[in-house]
Amino acid sequence: MVLNRNRLYIFLFISCLAGYTWLFINYKLNSTYANNDINVCIIKHVTNIPCPSCGASRSVLSLVKGDFSDAMLWNPLGLLLALIMVISPIWIIYDFLEKKETLFSYYKKMESAFQQKKIAIPAILLIISNWIWNIYKDL
Repeated sequence: MVLNRNRLYIFLFISCLAGYTWLFINYKLNSTYANNDINVCIIKHVTNIPCPSCGASRSVLSLVKGDFSDAMLWNPLGLLLALIMVISPIWIIYDFLEKKETLFSYYKKMESAFQQKKIAIPAILLIISNWIWNIYKDL
């Protein structure tokens, strides 16, 4: 599926909205640390092995609570996820108001960059390292 500008912006906006809803529910119910048995990861549910992004939701919630070290221990990808959740809606609104495509242009540049071996291989190795760490932590 090729993402055009509108599809990308709608996808990011809906994803952020879903993420904010998930965080709000978890924050209000205070189920983050007390109930680690809640497992929404399909990969972990089926294989009993955590995926590379397991713990990212708890990491973002730790950031919301101001606990940076705990967030990094849950999953460092949570920091990247939190940045995307904060920056994307603001960038989308800016592009909409200014009638520009700066976010889409940036996305296309990053897509091209990650197709280069010198960037793709280290990124894949970082994800695999994170996955091994999640397995080691028995997340």
